[in-house]
Amino acid sequence: MQTFVNALLGFFILESVGSAPITDTIIYDSEFYDTPLEELPYPFVYDGNEQFDQVETEIRTILPSIIQESYSSAPLTEETEDEASTPKLIDGTSAQGSGVLGPQTHDGLPTCFLCTCLGTTVYCDDRELDAVPPLPKKTTYFYSRYNRIRKISRNDFVNLNNLKRIDLTANFISEIHKDAFRRLPQLQELVLCDNRIRQLPELPPTLTFIDVSKNRLGHKGIRKEAFKDLNELRHLYITDNNLDHIPLPLPENLQALHLQNNNIQEMHEDTFCKMRDFTYVRRALEDIRLDGNPINLSKTPYAYMCLPHLPVGNLI
Repeated sequence: MQTFVNALLGFFILESVGSAPITDTIIYDSEFYDTPLEELPYPFVYDGNEQFDQVETEIRTILPSIIQESYSSAPLTEETEDEASTPKLIDGTSAQGSGVLGPQTHDGLPTCFLCTCLGTTVYCDDRELDAVPPLPKKTTYFYSRYNRIRKISRNDFVNLNNLKRIDLTANFISEIHKDAFRRLPQLQELVLCDNRIRQLPELPPTLTFIDVSKNRLGHKGIRKEAFKDLNELRHLYITDNNLDHIPLPLPENLQALHLQNNNIQEMHEDTFCKMRDFTYVRRALEDIRLDGNPINLSKTPYAYMCLPHLPVGNLI
């Protein structure tokens, strides 16, 4: 009887084991084996809706940035950084757009996008500029010819202590602040020809070359004794300005004076020489042009006695 009971009990045990479901072997990740469920980096959520929302969120965050643009209305961080690093012009446009001037800095980058910078020389010729652009502080030579600049302001060249040459040929300049050039300690050459200038500003004593030809200086455009203290001046060109007089006194070291095509009608005997000193010789002034003026040079023969050469002009 005991044997029968044991056999019946063994049958029930085998039947229970056979009916149990077969499961796959579970492999535990050793890194998180002893970690509580709530402390896992990606905890499971058993609520159906919450689990769906989280899975959707995770999928969105791993999409490529190009696809994200179509799903998210907020701008990407990378785009914001790119916009911040792009130099802006004064009118708010990009330096690669249609703007003209760069921001008011002296690091050189904005102007050099618009112009050509070679070493310490800045070329801004024929760029349709309507004002002087901000220049690098170490600029030595500046060319901005064939543009639309109308005015030279007081601070256009401020703190440019290395600037030696300014060439603004063929613009529309009609107004220049009186201190625009005076504070440049090394300025040697100033070229303002073919503009609409009616009044010369204060000039620094370091100038050796001045060309203000083809402007509108007329009778009052050059202040009295404007060139007196320019002891380094060698070349002075004031052609085609409707001048009616020779601006005096002229620097002693002047070598070339071009005044052709004006309205000069008379000359004094002390214009170039000294009336009371017949031994005075002005050897430096070798090139004087007065042709194209309604003046008869033969009427003032003593005015040229100290010169190495006679002026070019009408002798009849």
